[in-house]
Amino acid sequence: MIKNIIFDFGDVFINLDKEATYKELAKLGVTEISEEMIQQYYQYEMGLISTDNFVSFFHDKFNISKKDLIRSWNAILLDFPKHRLSFLKELATSNRYRLFLLSNTNDLHISWIQNDWGKELYDEFKNCFEKFYLSHEINLRKPNTNIFEFVLQKNDLQPSETFFIDDTKENTEAAKQLGIHVWNNCPKTEDVVNLLTKEAFN
Repeated sequence: MIKNIIFDFGDVFINLDKEATYKELAKLGVTEISEEMIQQYYQYEMGLISTDNFVSFFHDKFNISKKDLIRSWNAILLDFPKHRLSFLKELATSNRYRLFLLSNTNDLHISWIQNDWGKELYDEFKNCFEKFYLSHEINLRKPNTNIFEFVLQKNDLQPSETFFIDDTKENTEAAKQLGIHVWNNCPKTEDVVNLLTKEAFN
Protein backbone atom coordinates (compact mmCIF):
# COMPACT_ATOMS: atom_id res chain seq x y z
CA MET A 1 0.00 0.00 0.00
CA ILE A 2 1.31 3.44 -0.93
CA LYS A 3 1.55 5.75 2.09
CA ASN A 4 4.08 8.31 0.87
CA ILE A 5 4.41 10.31 -2.36
CA ILE A 6 7.58 12.13 -3.38
CA PHE A 7 7.12 14.68 -6.16
CA ASP A 8 9.62 16.30 -8.50
CA PHE A 9 8.93 19.99 -9.22
CA GLY A 10 9.90 20.94 -12.78
CA ASP A 11 7.77 19.38 -15.54
CA VAL A 12 5.61 17.81 -12.86
CA PHE A 13 4.07 20.95 -11.36
CA ILE A 14 5.74 23.88 -13.12
CA ASN A 15 6.20 23.64 -16.88
CA LEU A 16 9.72 23.86 -18.28
CA ASP A 17 11.33 24.61 -21.62
CA LYS A 18 14.53 22.62 -21.17
CA GLU A 19 16.08 23.91 -24.40
CA ALA A 20 15.43 27.59 -23.65
CA THR A 21 18.57 28.24 -21.61
CA TYR A 22 20.79 26.65 -24.28
CA LYS A 23 19.10 28.73 -26.98
CA GLU A 24 19.49 31.95 -25.00
CA LEU A 25 23.14 31.22 -24.21
CA ALA A 26 23.76 30.49 -27.90
CA LYS A 27 22.44 33.97 -28.73
CA LEU A 28 25.11 35.28 -26.35
CA GLY A 29 27.81 33.30 -28.13
CA VAL A 30 27.97 30.24 -25.86
CA THR A 31 27.40 27.37 -28.29
CA GLU A 32 29.42 24.59 -26.65
CA ILE A 33 28.66 23.18 -23.19
CA SER A 34 31.91 21.88 -21.73
CA GLU A 35 32.40 19.34 -18.93
CA GLU A 36 33.76 22.16 -16.78
CA MET A 37 30.51 24.10 -17.26
CA ILE A 38 28.41 21.04 -16.41
CA GLN A 39 30.40 20.47 -13.23
CA GLN A 40 29.88 24.12 -12.22
CA TYR A 41 26.15 23.58 -12.73
CA TYR A 42 26.14 20.42 -10.60
CA GLN A 43 28.09 22.18 -7.86
CA TYR A 44 25.64 25.08 -7.92
CA GLU A 45 22.64 22.77 -7.90
CA MET A 46 24.01 21.14 -4.75
CA GLY A 47 24.59 24.50 -3.10
CA LEU A 48 28.34 23.97 -3.01
CA ILE A 49 29.07 27.29 -4.72
CA SER A 50 27.24 30.58 -4.32
CA THR A 51 25.10 32.33 -6.91
CA ASP A 52 27.76 35.04 -7.19
CA ASN A 53 30.48 32.48 -7.88
CA PHE A 54 28.31 30.61 -10.37
CA VAL A 55 27.38 33.73 -12.35
CA SER A 56 30.95 35.07 -12.15
CA PHE A 57 32.31 31.83 -13.62
CA PHE A 58 30.30 32.32 -16.83
CA HIS A 59 30.81 36.09 -16.82
CA ASP A 60 34.58 35.73 -16.57
CA LYS A 61 34.77 32.86 -19.06
CA PHE A 62 32.59 34.37 -21.79
CA ASN A 63 32.58 38.10 -20.98
CA ILE A 64 28.76 38.19 -20.89
CA SER A 65 26.85 40.57 -18.64
CA LYS A 66 25.61 39.01 -15.42
CA LYS A 67 22.11 40.32 -16.10
CA ASP A 68 21.99 38.49 -19.46
CA LEU A 69 23.36 35.33 -17.90
CA ILE A 70 20.70 35.29 -15.19
CA ARG A 71 17.94 35.99 -17.72
CA SER A 72 19.19 33.12 -19.90
CA TRP A 73 19.51 30.81 -16.92
CA ASN A 74 15.91 31.41 -15.87
CA ALA A 75 14.51 31.07 -19.41
CA ILE A 76 13.80 27.39 -18.70
CA LEU A 77 11.02 28.30 -16.25
CA LEU A 78 7.48 28.60 -17.58
CA ASP A 79 3.96 28.58 -16.08
CA PHE A 80 2.34 26.68 -13.21
CA PRO A 81 -1.08 25.38 -14.36
CA LYS A 82 -3.56 26.04 -11.57
CA HIS A 83 -5.39 22.71 -12.00
CA ARG A 84 -2.24 21.06 -10.67
CA LEU A 85 -2.32 23.19 -7.55
CA SER A 86 -5.99 22.27 -7.05
CA PHE A 87 -5.12 18.58 -7.36
CA LEU A 88 -2.25 18.93 -4.88
CA LYS A 89 -4.37 20.81 -2.35
CA GLU A 90 -7.12 18.18 -2.53
CA LEU A 91 -4.52 15.44 -2.06
CA ALA A 92 -3.00 17.23 0.93
CA THR A 93 -6.40 17.88 2.50
CA SER A 94 -7.38 14.22 2.18
CA ASN A 95 -4.55 13.18 4.56
CA ARG A 96 -4.35 9.85 2.75
CA TYR A 97 -0.66 10.20 1.99
CA ARG A 98 2.45 11.86 3.36
CA LEU A 99 3.58 14.31 0.66
CA PHE A 100 7.16 15.36 -0.08
CA LEU A 101 8.81 17.53 -2.72
CA LEU A 102 12.29 16.57 -3.94
CA SER A 103 13.72 18.87 -6.59
CA ASN A 104 17.05 19.44 -8.28
CA THR A 105 17.08 23.22 -8.29
CA ASN A 106 19.15 26.25 -7.37
CA ASP A 107 18.88 29.63 -5.74
CA LEU A 108 18.36 31.59 -8.99
CA HIS A 109 15.49 29.38 -10.12
CA ILE A 110 13.72 29.33 -6.76
CA SER A 111 14.13 33.11 -6.42
CA TRP A 112 12.58 33.58 -9.87
CA ILE A 113 9.64 31.30 -8.97
CA GLN A 114 9.05 33.10 -5.67
CA ASN A 115 9.02 36.48 -7.44
CA ASP A 116 6.92 35.28 -10.37
CA TRP A 117 4.33 33.48 -8.23
CA GLY A 118 4.31 35.86 -5.29
CA LYS A 119 4.66 34.85 -1.65
CA GLU A 120 1.04 33.81 -1.16
CA LEU A 121 0.95 31.29 -4.01
CA TYR A 122 4.44 29.96 -3.25
CA ASP A 123 3.55 29.41 0.42
CA GLU A 124 0.23 27.83 -0.56
CA PHE A 125 2.11 25.34 -2.74
CA LYS A 126 4.91 24.68 -0.26
CA ASN A 127 2.53 24.15 2.66
CA CYS A 128 0.93 21.17 0.88
CA PHE A 129 4.07 19.16 1.62
CA GLU A 130 5.27 17.67 4.86
CA LYS A 131 8.85 18.34 3.74
CA PHE A 132 10.13 20.50 0.87
CA TYR A 133 13.57 19.31 -0.21
CA LEU A 134 15.56 21.43 -2.65
CA SER A 135 18.93 20.09 -3.83
CA HIS A 136 20.85 23.29 -3.17
CA GLU A 137 19.60 23.37 0.43
CA ILE A 138 20.44 19.75 1.30
CA ASN A 139 23.68 19.53 -0.77
CA LEU A 140 22.48 16.43 -2.63
CA ARG A 141 21.09 15.92 -6.13
CA LYS A 142 19.25 13.35 -8.20
CA PRO A 143 19.98 10.81 -9.64
CA ASN A 144 22.51 10.06 -6.89
CA THR A 145 20.88 7.41 -4.71
CA ASN A 146 22.04 9.11 -1.50
CA ILE A 147 19.40 11.83 -1.98
CA PHE A 148 16.63 9.21 -1.93
CA GLU A 149 18.21 7.45 1.03
CA PHE A 150 18.33 10.80 2.81
CA VAL A 151 14.58 11.36 2.35
CA LEU A 152 13.70 7.78 3.33
CA GLN A 153 15.84 7.83 6.47
CA LYS A 154 14.96 11.34 7.61
CA ASN A 155 11.24 10.58 7.46
CA ASP A 156 11.25 6.87 8.37
CA LEU A 157 9.75 5.87 5.01
CA GLN A 158 9.61 2.33 3.67
CA PRO A 159 10.54 2.16 -0.04
CA SER A 160 7.74 -0.36 -0.72
CA GLU A 161 5.20 2.16 0.66
CA THR A 162 6.65 5.12 -1.26
CA PHE A 163 5.87 6.46 -4.75
CA PHE A 164 8.11 8.86 -6.68
CA ILE A 165 7.19 10.87 -9.79
CA ASP A 166 9.82 12.58 -11.93
CA ASP A 167 10.07 13.52 -15.62
CA THR A 168 13.73 12.41 -15.86
CA LYS A 169 14.20 8.68 -16.41
CA GLU A 170 17.61 8.42 -14.74
CA ASN A 171 16.04 9.85 -11.57
CA THR A 172 13.19 7.36 -11.47
CA GLU A 173 15.57 4.51 -12.30
CA ALA A 174 17.75 5.46 -9.32
CA ALA A 175 14.74 5.51 -6.99
CA LYS A 176 13.50 2.21 -8.41
CA GLN A 177 16.82 0.56 -7.50
CA LEU A 178 15.97 1.27 -3.85
CA GLY A 179 12.56 -0.42 -4.13
CA ILE A 180 10.55 2.79 -4.50
CA HIS A 181 7.51 2.71 -6.83
CA VAL A 182 8.05 5.19 -9.67
CA TRP A 183 6.39 7.04 -12.52
CA ASN A 184 8.63 8.58 -15.15
CA ASN A 185 6.03 11.00 -16.52
CA CYS A 186 6.16 12.48 -20.02
CA PRO A 187 5.34 16.21 -19.64
CA LYS A 188 3.99 16.52 -23.18
CA THR A 189 1.41 13.74 -22.85
CA GLU A 190 0.90 13.09 -19.12
CA ASP A 191 -0.18 15.15 -16.14
CA VAL A 192 0.46 14.73 -12.42
CA VAL A 193 -3.28 15.10 -11.77
CA ASN A 194 -3.68 11.52 -13.07
CA LEU A 195 -1.31 10.17 -10.44
CA LEU A 196 -3.87 8.16 -8.50
CA THR A 197 -4.86 6.17 -11.59
CA LYS A 198 -1.45 4.48 -11.53
CA GLU A 199 -1.40 0.78 -10.79
CA ALA A 200 0.47 1.17 -7.48
CA PHE A 201 -2.50 3.08 -6.03
CA ASN A 202 -5.11 0.53 -7.12
